[in-house]
Amino acid sequence: MDTPHSMSTETLSKLRSDALSLPDAERAELAHALITSLDAPADSDARDAWEQEIVRRLAEIEAGTAKLIDRAEFHRRMQARIGWS
Repeated sequence: MDTPHSMSTETLSKLRSDALSLPDAERAELAHALITSLDAPADSDARDAWEQEIVRRLAEIEAGTAKLIDRAEFHRRMQARIGWS
């Protein structure tokens, strides 16, 4: 027996089929809404801390004190860090 928040396999299959037939932009919007619905509530302290970090890093870049690397070097470092060749 279905609970109030469950649906039959047939209903889910139809919903999935309908969703996959949507245009790309609408599928992306639906996917975003579904993924967002799974996230925990926003942590305002974390958001504030990240905003402060972004402002700090931008100030370093604008002041010329940040050590910047190009995309190729970043890619090489990330591959090395995760063990990819």
